[in-house]
Amino acid sequence: MTGRPCSLAAALQVVGDRWALPAIREVMLGNHRFRQIARNTGAPTDRLAARLKALVESGVLERRPLPDDARHSGYYLTEAGRDLAGITRELIGWGDRWAVTTPPVRLLHQDHELVTRTVCETCGEQVHAEDVHREEMIPGWDRSGPAQAP
Repeated sequence: MTGRPCSLAAALQVVGDRWALPAIREVMLGNHRFRQIARNTGAPTDRLAARLKALVESGVLERRPLPDDARHSGYYLTEAGRDLAGITRELIGWGDRWAVTTPPVRLLHQDHELVTRTVCETCGEQVHAEDVHREEMIPGWDRSGPAQAP
């Protein structure tokens, strides 16, 4: 990729397609069959097949025999796929606030609505946007872009 070296851009290469996260959502909900995923995402089957294949190749999903019908394979989350759970919850919350008029689902934690916050695992403090800063790790780059030679 050209432009700023960035893990966000690299992640979007894997899950940034229109049908990637809805397909992952369906697998997270326990829908492992292609037909279930297609029905619940509304994705055209040719596009969905290509996206699922790419998600398998990138290590987000894996194909393995269905427990109730070993003749057919289903899609299952890998560790990398399971690690997307927090991101999908955050995107649902953002969508509830900014993209829909009425939220279609409510996330619950035990017997109450789920409200999350980000906590630094190292120090245990709640993370606020103003407390986060960047350290550029790629030589020749700074916040404004590629460093200019004097």
